[in-house]
Amino acid sequence: MFKILIAEDDADLRDLFKKILIQSGYAVLGVSNGKEALDALDKEYFDLIISDIMMPVLDGYELVRSLRESGNNIPVLTVTAKDAFDDMRMGFLSGMDDYMVKPVNLNEMVLRVGALLRRAQIINERRLVIGNTVMECDSLTVHSNGESMVLPQKEFMILYKMASFPGKIFTRQQFMDDIWGYDSESDTHTVDVHIGRLRDKFKNNPDFKITTIRGIGYKVEK
Repeated sequence: MFKILIAEDDADLRDLFKKILIQSGYAVLGVSNGKEALDALDKEYFDLIISDIMMPVLDGYELVRSLRESGNNIPVLTVTAKDAFDDMRMGFLSGMDDYMVKPVNLNEMVLRVGALLRRAQIINERRLVIGNTVMECDSLTVHSNGESMVLPQKEFMILYKMASFPGKIFTRQQFMDDIWGYDSESDTHTVDVHIGRLRDKFKNNPDFKITTIRGIGYKVEK
């Protein structure tokens, strides 16, 4: 069971978040400020933090900054009444992973928590499982139906990126920026070439398919 730490000085809101997350199957501890959050992290392991920004003693910015400076990469979802771009920018610069503005849509919060936990698990394990297909980052290998295939690095990265977020559409430019790099002189047509090769290699794979979204980009569907 995943364990979530909530740092929120509004007791009613903290209790509401806690109730919703427990109903969603998580173990939850609530604290009232950033210092109490750090103390709790010293005593036990948590998989994710939900943190307010404006808190007494130690605010959300300082909490996240302290974690990152100590090498702690625990996912942090920041929840705050502040909605100005500069506040959001400061939050991301301090090291937060996601951001929600109060009043919070509780269903959306649960979805964001799940997405952050999946992303962290994928990064930590460096492997991804879809049905009977296993993708291993360290060896660039895809195992499926009793067979293994080592892919060229960029093909593997494209497939792994899409498969990490089934149903999410990625544009050609996103692939170019994230995989080839911002300073690459290649054009976006090279993405189409790599997608074509992936489709040919996995055309008989029953666990996923690569779908073209005309005029936008590509996605993996289970």
